Amino acid sequence: MTTVRLADLMAALDAAYPPRLAESWDSVGLVAGDPDERVSRVLFAVDATAAVVDEAIEWGAQALVVHHPLLLRGVDTIAASTPKGALLHRLIRSGCALFTAHTNADSADPGVSDALAHTIGLTVTGPLDPKPLTALDKWVVAVPVTHRDEVLDALFAAGAGVIGNYSDAAWTVAGTGQFRPLEGANPALGAVGELHEVTEDRLEVVAPPSRRAALLAALRAAHPYEEPVYHVTERAELPSSMGIGRVGELTTPETLRDFTARVRAALPATTWGVRAAGDPDRVIGTVAVCGGAGDSFLGKVSRLGVDAYVTSDLRHHPADEHLRAGGPALIDAAHWATEFPWCAQAEGVVRAALPSLETRVSTLRTDPWTIGAAGC
Repeated sequence: MTTVRLADLMAALDAAYPPRLAESWDSVGLVAGDPDERVSRVLFAVDATAAVVDEAIEWGAQALVVHHPLLLRGVDTIAASTPKGALLHRLIRSGCALFTAHTNADSADPGVSDALAHTIGLTVTGPLDPKPLTALDKWVVAVPVTHRDEVLDALFAAGAGVIGNYSDAAWTVAGTGQFRPLEGANPALGAVGELHEVTEDRLEVVAPPSRRAALLAALRAAHPYEEPVYHVTERAELPSSMGIGRVGELTTPETLRDFTARVRAALPATTWGVRAAGDPDRVIGTVAVCGGAGDSFLGKVSRLGVDAYVTSDLRHHPADEHLRAGGPALIDAAHWATEFPWCAQAEGVVRAALPSLETRVSTLRTDPWTIGAAGC
């Protein structure tokens, strides 16, 4: 039987839900555990609640993968006398690691909202709020062939040449350069007043804009010329399939009343249930979805011109103002329910990458609401 380490599980999840996609305020990745430890059973859940931790330990899982971070905000203690500390101590003592994929899973393609869209029968056409591709500059540098490797090494050391999971990336083409040093110049090659030709390589590398100063300093230090020839091009913003939320289409349009019933039937039952705002007879064909709290995107979905928006944690005043402004119908489900479909997606990712692992999705409802008393 193939031995799987926690590091292998982390690599599979990071490949599907790249940590670089996480929002700056978020906390994702390994929370507790030894990457070198062996893993044979993995449990998936939305939240690391006490009941879910109990299930993981009782089942003998060596890893618990959740969506919501247990330690999202700063803490100064994880003492066993604190609620979160108690959970971490139990996991550690039982040899069960804790791993989180949060907003990186929200923005991945496929991600949390893809799972939600699929569950309620939508064909996804794109992200609700596309995540800009990582900005990159392209540097073009002309250098004598004798100094090509020295200049390339300096550029790489300064942060150039990294594309995804690859480093030292560059493109080179040979050519002939010419220049005439003027009075006051101190040329490394040629003489003042004389036209000089030299065999050069044209180097092309990419680098983040934040590394511009470092790259320029490295280029000037490594290049033999008094005035190195270089050109920097900033990449234009391009469409991305990654981002928060999804937009999709129903195979056959239906009324808001029927669509709300569809969403309720597709999602796991909760005390919160599923509620809708808008004309019950409004025809729904195009839908935006956002797993988890999504009222910050109300303006965005209005501009998209969709017929309905499915999300959770909608508040009274923003929802009322949205409808008064003629925005799409709103379907508000429980936060946990809209993100639960992701658990099966993440399990599928791990099964495909590490088929020898035994996996399971926790069916425990971690939605905090326990009593419903609707008046109508």
